[in-house]
Amino acid sequence: MACSIGGFIGLRLGLFALFLSLSLGACHPRGGGGVAGSTDPIQDTGDQGEGLYQEVSGDEPEVGKGYWDNLYSTDQYVFGRDPSSFLRSHLDVIPLGRALDIGMGEGRNAVFLAKKGFEVEGVDLSEVALGKANRLARDQGVRIRTILSDVARFPIRPDVYSVILNINFLDRRILPSIRKGLRRGGVVVFENATTDQLRNPGGKDLRREYLLEPGELRRVFAGFEILVDQEVNDGKEAVARMIARKPLN
Repeated sequence: MACSIGGFIGLRLGLFALFLSLSLGACHPRGGGGVAGSTDPIQDTGDQGEGLYQEVSGDEPEVGKGYWDNLYSTDQYVFGRDPSSFLRSHLDVIPLGRALDIGMGEGRNAVFLAKKGFEVEGVDLSEVALGKANRLARDQGVRIRTILSDVARFPIRPDVYSVILNINFLDRRILPSIRKGLRRGGVVVFENATTDQLRNPGGKDLRREYLLEPGELRRVFAGFEILVDQEVNDGKEAVARMIARKPLN
């Protein structure tokens, strides 16, 4: 996440949580090949993420990994412990089962689903973030499966998940895999900033390629049943949110 980081440092924390994950999302692919339970050591997937980070930033991959590990190296939860309000308020349309949280970070959304009875896997590039996610799960009395990997290189298995979360993260290369990874009747929960954010205060330095274009989610998930479709801009945050269900046949 070392791509254009300087532009975000002055933002207030509320926007920081959104922009940091979004504009730099592809530098922070969060999930991968090694797996751990909530009390197990996290296993690395080796150098799988290096190509992506270099492609996006032109920097050494360990600089990006180090940035995120440093960011999360605090006793506080940088993005909070509470789940996305969008996820929480639409839990009733999400079928219970196996869940994948892409770019999980510190685990706030993964742990929320685990508490609701889901079997949750979460992917992130930062070992420190995954350690905090495991700690949060342990504190809440649940278990999650944490995977240390570059999301872009993480093999999303087809027809496996009842729900895939993509919240405050955007890497278009994995969108086809998200579609394929859902079981029939499974849903994707997607939330990310849009290009309208470029016109909002503090948004001019964001990289457009990490922002959703207007109507993009409807095009990406064409053929799915759209359960929730929102594109809003309150002058501070411009965000697209969608929940879409994979057809049953």
